[in-house]
Amino acid sequence: MTNKTQLKPYDSVTTLLRGLNARDFAALGASEIAYMRPTLVNGESVIAIHAADGTPIGAAPDVDLAAAAIVQNEMAPARLH
Repeated sequence: MTNKTQLKPYDSVTTLLRGLNARDFAALGASEIAYMRPTLVNGESVIAIHAADGTPIGAAPDVDLAAAAIVQNEMAPARLH
């Protein structure tokens, strides 16, 4: 009888994430997730669209159009409250 430790599926992912440097960790998901937040542009209320790493990538007049633009670009939308 052997006494092997069973690895859970997330153990290898956890190990991988711990090995990332700060720059790579910050970029994680940047091309897959975009977040939306209300802001002002030239005095007008708009919904700003940012990549997961904070890079501004666009704006839309409302949340529905912002989410549609994100999905159209094959990213997952996330809202900031």
